[in-house]
Amino acid sequence: MTDHVDIQVQRADHVGFAVASLDEALWFWVDCLGAQLVRTSEMGGEFLCQVTGAHGAKVRLAIVSLAEQTIKLLEYQGPDRPNVPAKPFDPGFAHLALVVDDIDALLVRIVAYGWKTQGTPQTITSGERAGTRVIYAVGPDGATIEFMQPPAASQGL
Repeated sequence: MTDHVDIQVQRADHVGFAVASLDEALWFWVDCLGAQLVRTSEMGGEFLCQVTGAHGAKVRLAIVSLAEQTIKLLEYQGPDRPNVPAKPFDPGFAHLALVVDDIDALLVRIVAYGWKTQGTPQTITSGERAGTRVIYAVGPDGATIEFMQPPAASQGL
């Protein structure tokens, strides 16, 4: 056991997704979901290596804002990348959950952007989120978003 050191996590800053094509990712996040493009930039060199461990890589990145959440999209160039994206159940895999008002309409819309659901929306049957409809959708790069429709939004159907 290590010595306990008092620290305080102050807040979450952003969620990041590695993408194969920054342009295609922006098309989805901005055009499909309505995110606002905050900025784009590029970086590389020792800084990137020391922060990410991506030796010899360059990265094109974009920052978008959606529902008061900052999302960083990163197109790495240079390092070897796996040919097959990770799966939502692989250890270390992460996803972002977004609350939406009409999950069925959203799922129809995302198909045109290359996103696919993992099944059909399911309704949580017990607990604090009972009545909430949920589904995972996976993008062309393997990024996963969980879409959630609270019961108040579901009642209007």
